[in-house]
Amino acid sequence: MRVMKWSMIALAVSAGTTQFAMASAQDDAKGLVEDSTFSINTRALYFSRDTRNEPGNGYSFVNGKRKSRAEETGLGFNALFHSGFTTGTIGVGFDAIGLLGVKLDSGKGRAGTGLFPNDADGRAQDDYSKGGGAIKFRLSDTVLKIGDQYTTAPVFASDDSRLLPELPQGISITSNEIKGLKLEAGHFTASTAQAQTYHDSLGLKETNYVGGVYAFTPELTGSLYYAKTEDYWRKYYANVNWTHAIDKDQSLAFDFNIYDTKSDGAALQRAEKDFRLPLDQQTKLDNRAYSLQGAYTYGAHTFTLAYQKVNGDGDYG
Repeated sequence: MRVMKWSMIALAVSAGTTQFAMASAQDDAKGLVEDSTFSINTRALYFSRDTRNEPGNGYSFVNGKRKSRAEETGLGFNALFHSGFTTGTIGVGFDAIGLLGVKLDSGKGRAGTGLFPNDADGRAQDDYSKGGGAIKFRLSDTVLKIGDQYTTAPVFASDDSRLLPELPQGISITSNEIKGLKLEAGHFTASTAQAQTYHDSLGLKETNYVGGVYAFTPELTGSLYYAKTEDYWRKYYANVNWTHAIDKDQSLAFDFNIYDTKSDGAALQRAEKDFRLPLDQQTKLDNRAYSLQGAYTYGAHTFTLAYQKVNGDGDYG
């Protein structure tokens, strides 16, 4: 009787494992070339900043010099190649990124928008390029990636607000093993700035993050994330999103976000140096940001009402 009992348990575990493997993304792998994709995204960007009437008479900096006006136009190219994965229990693949920025309009007196690198005389370079690659491994529904890669985690996302995006270098892991649950973590030790081409031009020492998104129901999801960037900040993030389909043409959605950012390491020392804060008040860079958004969608039209509040003296989040 006991032998039969254990045999039934083993059979159940075996069946469950087989079902788990058959449902995984790696089981459907077709190969490096067969599942590969290639795309080129282009962007034309005009950027103008005029702070001649602002206190301090200047916001932009070029080669350490304050400037009160910056105005430039550029064209950016972002080439992305994603290979598929080799077949087998552990799939192997690679990704490649190529970036090119071209100056369309600028001038020595108007440089400093952050679209282009600047020469020693303060003029924007005519063009600049950078690139990178990463190797990736997949086991079941879990992917490990090592190398240059864009990040989208809410506590550590590649900044794409200029002509070309930031390009961090490090290790990331993303898992979708449990239905409705996405878990991810990352360890990054360098990042190429938006308008620079040399390795770790952003001056990143180390960033570690962990978090996940869980779908409680088809309509309700929640997220929790944590990140620590050495000598800069510790960041906490939470999100709740609810979407309800009224009928085939109408839907309602509500989205709540909160970021809690705290200075860390050398950032506290900079706060004391810059703002002459006493030791027990070195939180000048800290802040907490909330946002609540409601949206009504009818067909192709969406009407949105949102509110955001930031508490604290920090100017980053």
